[in-house]
Amino acid sequence: MNIIKILLSSFANIGLLIILFVSYSMQATEYKLPIQNVRLIGEQKTHKVAKGDYFQGIAEQYNVGFLALMAANPNIDPFLPEPESNIIIPSAMLLPFIAHEGIVINLPELRLYYFLPEENKVHVFPVGIGREGLATPKVTSYISSKRENPTWRPTKEMRQRYFAEHGEEMVQEVPAGPNNPFGKYALRLGQSEYLIHGTNQRFGIGMRASSGCIRMFDEDIKWLFDNVPLKTKVRIIDQPIKMSYENEKRLLIEIHAPLSTSEEPQQTIITQAVKNFVGENEHYWQQLAPIIERPQGLVVELGL
Repeated sequence: MNIIKILLSSFANIGLLIILFVSYSMQATEYKLPIQNVRLIGEQKTHKVAKGDYFQGIAEQYNVGFLALMAANPNIDPFLPEPESNIIIPSAMLLPFIAHEGIVINLPELRLYYFLPEENKVHVFPVGIGREGLATPKVTSYISSKRENPTWRPTKEMRQRYFAEHGEEMVQEVPAGPNNPFGKYALRLGQSEYLIHGTNQRFGIGMRASSGCIRMFDEDIKWLFDNVPLKTKVRIIDQPIKMSYENEKRLLIEIHAPLSTSEEPQQTIITQAVKNFVGENEHYWQQLAPIIERPQGLVVELGL
């Protein structure tokens, strides 16, 4: 059983599914672009658990992904965290190794970056991506159209899957409204069927839960809709490991679980670039061993 099925089942069992739709006041998380050859942005935060807190609510409060919060806090119950315990908020990150322009979606970390180098800013959002078997493609594209209150029309493949699973025909279209899976806004990628869009189900942001499109909280997609112009370049990449040699003395590394094509987790691959970055320092490799075995998606400084 995959993580999404487990989480949905757990929520149903403890009667918390209804509160997934509680809305938090969120704004785009904005960072200043660092100086040349520096890639660290943000800072790690902690959240002290109050009675009634749960990971979905905390993720929405800090505008981070649900799985990112789980990975950063592997020993804490995401549904019933212990009051007064401290939750790590993964709000520090290394910028992906790619030109800082337009929209960049890094699939393993389930984040979307919107770079504004002329304003020395980058905005970062959690996103949901395609689930196993329906992976979001790695492409270079652009924003070709923007639609407010879009109509949702399932593809032929989606209708076929639905019929195979349920034995009945899927609805042909869903108009704008609370039942629309696209939410209130959608941005199309080139001439493809793939969209960056909102959602009518807040659970799934920061997870692999879609049929291939990029899902965002409605507040976040509205911000993109209002601020991202047509023809903006979009690059979807796969960088589970990000590294930075900061200020010629600090070695920082951030490791995310690699994307899997099945329900079985995929092992982290240590590339030659990672070997060159870490070097032959045995202490560094000992420090990295548990993180490679179970990635937490947190920025780690080697040597500390």
